[in-house]
Amino acid sequence: AAGIMVPTSGQVILTGRDLGGLNEKQRTLRRRSAVGQVFQFFHLLPHLSVEENVSLPGWIAGLPAAATRTRARELLAKVELGDRGADPVGLLSGGEKQRVALCRALLRSPALVLADEPTGSLDDTTGQLVMDLLLDLVRDAGAALLFATHSQELAHKADTAWNLVDGHLVTEESSGAGP
Repeated sequence: AAGIMVPTSGQVILTGRDLGGLNEKQRTLRRRSAVGQVFQFFHLLPHLSVEENVSLPGWIAGLPAAATRTRARELLAKVELGDRGADPVGLLSGGEKQRVALCRALLRSPALVLADEPTGSLDDTTGQLVMDLLLDLVRDAGAALLFATHSQELAHKADTAWNLVDGHLVTEESSGAGP
């Protein structure tokens, strides 16, 4: 879905473009501008502050520093970490680290957010809070969310769930409130 790999059959259309028809550089640029990624184990850079970790995608894309800083601060405020921007990420709890990772994924207002087990390294209560926050943030941003989870409870929050059964995808409609 992010265009890291080219499909062996069919098409992957991202923001109106068939990723299979793009070369590696074009797919990278498309991914950078249209996809936000949230990982199970945060992947925050320990030598950067909270705000710097959120700002990283803006720096890589060469966005204006002031606009990037403003957007990072807005997102951190939404996840109740507005007062932690200067803190080293090592001082944060697991739930706080995942909230920073959510902000980083949303910094560039992507059309698609991919989340790989976004609550997998969190306890159940914190995982539920982080997932609800992710759903709210994505909905507010008008983005699509594709997430992988082993939790049936979290999967039911999605509009559509795909289950992997014996190596085959099985689709089932959900009554969840997901985006």
